Amino acid sequence: MRKIWLKLKILLEMIKFEHSVFALPFALMGAFLAQRGAPGLAVLFWLIVAMVAARTAAMGFNRIVDRKFDAANPRTADRAIPAGAVRLGEAWAMVLLAAAIFFFSCAMLNPLALLISPLALALTFLYSLTKRFTWLCHLVLGVALALSPLGGWVAVAGSMAGFPWLLSLGVLLWVAGFDTVYACLDAEFDRDAGLYSLPACFGARTAFRLAILFHLLAFICFVGTWWTMALHYTFGLGLLISAAALFYQHLVVAPGDLARIRLSFFTLNGLISLVMFAATWLALAVGG
Repeated sequence: MRKIWLKLKILLEMIKFEHSVFALPFALMGAFLAQRGAPGLAVLFWLIVAMVAARTAAMGFNRIVDRKFDAANPRTADRAIPAGAVRLGEAWAMVLLAAAIFFFSCAMLNPLALLISPLALALTFLYSLTKRFTWLCHLVLGVALALSPLGGWVAVAGSMAGFPWLLSLGVLLWVAGFDTVYACLDAEFDRDAGLYSLPACFGARTAFRLAILFHLLAFICFVGTWWTMALHYTFGLGLLISAAALFYQHLVVAPGDLARIRLSFFTLNGLISLVMFAATWLALAVGG
């Protein structure tokens, strides 16, 4: 039993399970907006299970297909698969199990959720391959995570009617921005390995400028969501906190100084997603 528990811990660490915080709050945001309040517990349960399972499958697939690059990169050589802590068959078993749970969870929600589930999972898998042929990989990751609020909306409404597409566009740009900054860590390795990213192809300074542009546009989209969904003014408090977090992460990280990139990538962006969801919940609770 202890060996099973240790193996599970290694698998969860391999996929950075705690980083589910990036997409899950936006899925919940979509669900709360569709309901104009808190959805039923059954819907919330299956939505959360579906989101966690989808991310687990996607991250497991990423670790599998990138295992040779991870082994060659000093920054990632100690990851579970190249380090030998997880066998390839075990990683595939986790991916297939998580995918099955994802599809089952979508089926428990409604027919439309099940219908679009293969496309959603395929997009998350596609991202892992895009660095091999395009520097647009950051935007592809953004598209994959931008489906989170749409998934939450569909889970409640059973249709896409009325969905605030500006919210998904904002998520896309927000994700593309922080992923572009994070890719600066591997820019030199990516160039040498023939991989594509904005920092590898155009340099860190240009990548940082584009990341700032992505985040400015993301903020405009979130403001647009506030207006189109007629949310209470308390939602603006969340937007102010999110704007401050976006601004601060571009202060603490620079092209020539990536020492605090983990603060920028993990802590501040996790805060943004949680604050946006909390602000939505509060605005709906106060203003309906």
